[in-house]
Amino acid sequence: MLKTLFTMVAALVLVPLASAQTVDEVIARNIQAHGGMEKLKSVTSIRQTAKLNAGSFRAGILQEGKRPDKVREEFIIQGMSSISAYDGKVGWRLSPFGGRRDPERLSEDDTKDLVVDADIDGPLVDYQQKGHKAELVGHDSVEGTDCYKIKLTLKNGDVRIYYLDTDSYLELKLETQTTVRGAIQEGERYFGDYDKVDGIYFPFAITSGGKDDPDPARITVEKVELNVPLEDSLFSMPEGKPAAKAPASGN
Repeated sequence: MLKTLFTMVAALVLVPLASAQTVDEVIARNIQAHGGMEKLKSVTSIRQTAKLNAGSFRAGILQEGKRPDKVREEFIIQGMSSISAYDGKVGWRLSPFGGRRDPERLSEDDTKDLVVDADIDGPLVDYQQKGHKAELVGHDSVEGTDCYKIKLTLKNGDVRIYYLDTDSYLELKLETQTTVRGAIQEGERYFGDYDKVDGIYFPFAITSGGKDDPDPARITVEKVELNVPLEDSLFSMPEGKPAAKAPASGN
């Protein structure tokens, strides 16, 4: 009788241990949920068009990325575009809204988000080779859905916390902690309306804002295109206009 009781107790204890997953196993399931490693690696370039609504503010978004480590992001307002881009080495911005007509080089801190966005696969894929550190820090709920919680410390020291649905293994929420000029900036993104494009799942509804922002921006993705032809020059910082020559003075 005692032996039977001991066996039952041991079984109850060992089953949860056996079913517990490591962070690498959860990340592998996330990659598979998106379409699998082979599918993800087959993407050489991507173009996404979207609409952004934030209160009374409206804008169009065009994001283009290309391997290796290139990204260009445009915010389009009333026919004018503010451009931020990274060519794998240099981050730059062109913003005509403040009257600036020439591109400006971004600081290392201001380039951080672009560097992450330039990673077509996303930071979780091959995270160790990229110099990141991942930890499985338990479970949490996102709008009533149980999620695995993964803390990813990027190579640059910034932190991203992923909430992965325990059923689908897709991202439902992302918390970001970015250090910019010595101050930590915290943000949150929520993902939904996943749909498949050429065998890969993308979120088509995203809300984004500061941590606990009561009125975050809402982004509706309209189209995702994969393996589109994109010239490298699209991501390179354009040369500024040469200074006008002073008129020659008369004798």
